[in-house]
Amino acid sequence: MSGFNNPFNPKTRLRRGGCSCGRHHDQAEHDAEVNGAEAAVDRVVESTLVRALFPEDNQRRAFLQAVGAGTALAAISTFFPLSAAKALAQEPGPLEKKKLNIGFIPITCATPIIMAGPMGFYGKQGLDVTLSKTAGWAVVRDKVINKEYDASHMLSPMPLAMSLGLGSQAIATDVAAIENINGQAITMHIKHKDRMDPKDWKGMKFGLPFDYSIHNLLLRYFLAEHGIDPDKDVELRIMPPPDMVANLRAGNIDGFLGPEPFNQRAVFEGVGFIHTLSRDIWDGHPCCAFGVSEAFVKENPNTFAALFRSIALATDYANKAENRPAVIKAIAPANYLNQPEIVLEQVMTGRFADGLGNIRNVPDRVAFDPFPWQSMAVWMLTQLKRWGYIKGNVNYKQIAENVFLATDARKRMTELGMKAPASNYAKHTIMGKVFDPAKPEEYLRSFKIRKG
Repeated sequence: MSGFNNPFNPKTRLRRGGCSCGRHHDQAEHDAEVNGAEAAVDRVVESTLVRALFPEDNQRRAFLQAVGAGTALAAISTFFPLSAAKALAQEPGPLEKKKLNIGFIPITCATPIIMAGPMGFYGKQGLDVTLSKTAGWAVVRDKVINKEYDASHMLSPMPLAMSLGLGSQAIATDVAAIENINGQAITMHIKHKDRMDPKDWKGMKFGLPFDYSIHNLLLRYFLAEHGIDPDKDVELRIMPPPDMVANLRAGNIDGFLGPEPFNQRAVFEGVGFIHTLSRDIWDGHPCCAFGVSEAFVKENPNTFAALFRSIALATDYANKAENRPAVIKAIAPANYLNQPEIVLEQVMTGRFADGLGNIRNVPDRVAFDPFPWQSMAVWMLTQLKRWGYIKGNVNYKQIAENVFLATDARKRMTELGMKAPASNYAKHTIMGKVFDPAKPEEYLRSFKIRKG
């Protein structure tokens, strides 16, 4: 096609620009075509579903004649999300906001959020994203609250805390996707290489990135399982992840449970050794998340959907071993992680020196999975209550389902052709003990060492 007969020619849109898309004489003509197209999509979805349920022509005709098309679809919709299928078949709507500011902390947990910029995942969804390196988690929280960031890399418990008003004013905040699973470690000063038993750690000082972090919850759990009361027998200090190695070297702390690449960086600099990988405490645990205010989601639904697609596709890409070399190249530069590639390679490939003279091979040392399990949120809430961050009664299920957008994530992952769990809840095993999300209070009462 060419000239004015081509509906996609810019000159045609200028000449006939009487509607929002520029291809129709007026908005009424535009709406009629759009509504007709949507109706056509609906008919295709409905027809495909009925044919799938009744592949034989005679069976299908008999069924429809017996109950009628409307009744048939109403019956089917009771066990199949027909409206969701139709929504997935529609093309994405126009973006309400294209220029976005997204915050991140320079750690490997932020890999999908970071790499989505230089590797073009945002651009492919029509987004113009500025990635803002941030000094610490409290700053991230405050910038999201003040709307300086449209969305941000967050620790997975942070949206729970922000929604409940723990440590700050309450602001409804959602976990749209999990960024990474595993990928943390307990790193000890090299002078403690002969004190491997955690029962011998009374009186020590440990660094943590934030109160409302999986690191804090996992370290407290780990210490308590070894008979150490984290509030009485040791000192826990909050510090930005990039400061952890310097504090370890200076002797200000004896160890830390922190994010990568700083565990490996401590080994690289000869000041620490990796004592326990976080996967050995809870294999598959969530760490960081893609967080966004509930207000942003409501005000910018199409932009939010484009953001989710960008992050989910980047997360899926980063999880594949064959893509890790390219990912490392993308995230290593100074404006992102500012780390030697050899350090990132050890983290991302799982073949690493542990600081004790051993070379270990743990391919799933860090992995990336976007699905925000609501059962994981319930576990976090039990631990926040266990250690006194939450007072009084907790409606675990309601909070988890309000903050962790698992159902929405499943729908959007399906749209992208990605696999998602069939349920929002699962049982999890932490240090050999099974957590049943249906029994949070019973689980909480089972601990001898606790505050709440």
